[in-house]
Amino acid sequence: MRIDILTIFPGMCAPIVEESIVKRARKKGAVRILVHNLRDYTHDKHKKVDDRPFGGGSGMVMMPQPIFEAVGALRRQGNVGNAQRRVILLTPQGKRLNQHNIKRFTKYKHLILICGHYEGVDERVRANLVDDEISIGDYVLTGGELPAMVFVDCLVRLLPGVLGDKNSLKFESFEGNLLEYPQYTRPAVFRGLEVPDLLLSGNHAHIEAWRKEQALKRTKRKRPDLLKK
Repeated sequence: MRIDILTIFPGMCAPIVEESIVKRARKKGAVRILVHNLRDYTHDKHKKVDDRPFGGGSGMVMMPQPIFEAVGALRRQGNVGNAQRRVILLTPQGKRLNQHNIKRFTKYKHLILICGHYEGVDERVRANLVDDEISIGDYVLTGGELPAMVFVDCLVRLLPGVLGDKNSLKFESFEGNLLEYPQYTRPAVFRGLEVPDLLLSGNHAHIEAWRKEQALKRTKRKRPDLLKK
């Protein structure tokens, strides 16, 4: 998979793509991540990417020209058919990102992420260039870089061969609309606090049943909205 990220602050993306699981995935060849400065696609000497909105109003709006040209160039570089590519705008108006809907993006070979800024992007970008709009929550951030990095981190770990333990994905939070069960590690007793005896029994069938029960109880207590799904 190839992921291109369009941003006016490319330095914000480096800490994520150069560390941890995302870095390992890149080294394994499971994903290629390229960060592009949107200002490189402007034509004026000031590298301007925004302007005042028609009709008045506060703030600035990202201009269509740099975004259209950048996406056009990246489409040609991606070297895949349109059916294998998605152009994604990170925006508060988008569909809420969750564990269920992130999975559908793993089937594509090329993703282009557009990081919005200011008061948003020219509507012609949204209407004519973008395939998907994604939000990571109902709050306002300075720009789309952090949501793009959340999207990338969430997606990359789902790609085949990225995680060392293939089974670990089956037992994570939000799989099956359940939060993850309680986890314990050594020592069995720490400051008088003991690990449940069942987990030390070696009876894997009973342990699995206990974990499912605990996951259900935790979800009912903390996120009952998930059970409605």
